[in-house]
Amino acid sequence: MGLLDGKIALIFGVANKNSIGWGIAKALHREGATIALSYAIDKLERRVKPLGESIGCELFVRADVTNADEMDAVFAAVEERYGKLDVLAHSVAFAERDALGGRFVEMRREALLSAIDVSAVSLIELTRRAEPLMKDGGSVMSLTYNASRKVIPNYNAMAIAKAALEAITMYLAADMGRSKIRVNAISAGAIKTLSAGGIQGFRDLLKYAEVTSPMNELVSQDDVGDLALFLASDLSRRITGEVIYVDAGYNIMGYTDVEALLGERA
Repeated sequence: MGLLDGKIALIFGVANKNSIGWGIAKALHREGATIALSYAIDKLERRVKPLGESIGCELFVRADVTNADEMDAVFAAVEERYGKLDVLAHSVAFAERDALGGRFVEMRREALLSAIDVSAVSLIELTRRAEPLMKDGGSVMSLTYNASRKVIPNYNAMAIAKAALEAITMYLAADMGRSKIRVNAISAGAIKTLSAGGIQGFRDLLKYAEVTSPMNELVSQDDVGDLALFLASDLSRRITGEVIYVDAGYNIMGYTDVEALLGERA
């Protein structure tokens, strides 16, 4: 018996094998969940479909999370095929390249609003559509990052979007609680993904995170997937409205003598 036997999970935001969403899909499938995948643009289908098929996924639906009709179509497809939904995973983030670097004060308003809309407001839109399908309760989760609370160079628009996402998580949790739907956010450490590649200096950030985290390790998609599995399962049945970290302890650290650490590892 798996922890998620009989459960239906819909995951938004898988782009390729390095996506955090893919790590979540694998973990949930491993414990018995039936997986449905939604991807953002047509050209991603050739990457996403083979991944999904490798875990028995039968439902693939393209959807722009800023397009109401396309989001409606995803949930209609889930209802038609499965009649219910138990888990919704939001692994969606986007910011224009010029909003991920340079001086924060010079960021274009349009670029900031776009990042918030795609990366944060979309969680509200997806949860609203998921609620009627979660007849026996369920779990909604999203992906955030520590830049929401502490300044990380060049995150700029995405940092603001993640801060909004965390606030949205709390308010959705308050709304969804009576329907026995839990809403939580996973704050993952720095992971090399397709979207992270657009952030200036990201390679340096990876090195810094590894040497300054208490465990001196980076996290992987599988680490995030295992936490997502916990949140999707009944083991987390009384946990909602939380931001839960899986970052080898990086978020707790203040000042660190990086040169000394690098010297110790030499």
